[in-house]
Amino acid sequence: MTTKIAIFGVGLIGGSLALCFKGKEGLTVVGHAHRPESAVKYVSRGVVDSATLSLEEAALDADFIFLCVPVGMLESYLQQLSVLPLKPGCIITDVGSTKASIAACAVSLDLPGVHFIGGHPMAGSERSGVEAASSLLFENAYYVLTPPPGVPEQAYRSLESLLLHTRAQIVRLEPERHDEIVGAISHLPHIIAVALVNQIHAYDDTDSLYSTLAAGGFRDITRIASSDPVIWRDILLNNRMVMLKLLKDWNQEVSSFVDLLENEDGAGIEEAFHEANGFRSQLPERRKGMIAPLFDLHIDVPDHPGIIGRIATELGDEGINLSNIQIIESREDVPGIMRLSFRQEHDMERAKILLQHNDYMVYV
Repeated sequence: MTTKIAIFGVGLIGGSLALCFKGKEGLTVVGHAHRPESAVKYVSRGVVDSATLSLEEAALDADFIFLCVPVGMLESYLQQLSVLPLKPGCIITDVGSTKASIAACAVSLDLPGVHFIGGHPMAGSERSGVEAASSLLFENAYYVLTPPPGVPEQAYRSLESLLLHTRAQIVRLEPERHDEIVGAISHLPHIIAVALVNQIHAYDDTDSLYSTLAAGGFRDITRIASSDPVIWRDILLNNRMVMLKLLKDWNQEVSSFVDLLENEDGAGIEEAFHEANGFRSQLPERRKGMIAPLFDLHIDVPDHPGIIGRIATELGDEGINLSNIQIIESREDVPGIMRLSFRQEHDMERAKILLQHNDYMVYV
């Protein structure tokens, strides 16, 4: 018997899920598209087995439905599905980065014989769209499931078993706890990055040296400020109450540094850095998360004609995929004069070995 999986929103996340399931014995994947050309693209790229413009057709007889649309659209899709004759025992899940609101919406709807289990694959990419979809996106990442009270354990285990195809590590959490934790480790850093960039932007209006000298470490630590504005508008408003509390806590942290500086408390500043260093050193370095990891190498090379081409050739001859090369002019907090960026960790590791073998000074 074939298990039908319907994907609504065949982009980076939805497309990557589809690729994890497609071709597996007993599974068939149907993608929902809004435009005919998108449906053709999903099938021609081999992401789904079939695609349809009809929401009803995609959901018909589906055993699993994945809602991979933006957070601001999740409740609308769930409401539309609630009036369809869904297959008894069908499991609906989502991939949104907030969980409490969609869980509450599911509880409020009449879904007889259908089970909703919130989901959040904590993996991302600098790229977007179905063109960036990969069956490896979730490998070794955390995939959070947030079943509301009353969901049969058998339904939860069924979804968990299906998600083993992603090779992610499944974590079970209450929706509210998820929003508090993810708000702190992902949503808050995005706000801080945006606020910091905008602060420097304001200074740069009267002195362009701010942007000129910000090309190194500053650009790296604020890269998430370039995230999609509409997506983050919806996420932050959806998680508004959690974010308000977190921002108040953040203001206290900033105020403590104001006090340290006003009192010229050198020992206190050292202690703050020691505490941060100690906690950060305990964090896993390369596990995938919501904030896409940087697979970058920095190298010291002489600045002379042909060096970029030589390094690119050396990597290309070994079949190592290089996504970007940048010469660093502002090197504060940035080791090496050249940054090499890779989309995959194994490409970065192979490049490091090759470059070290060729006597380059390499920094990870």
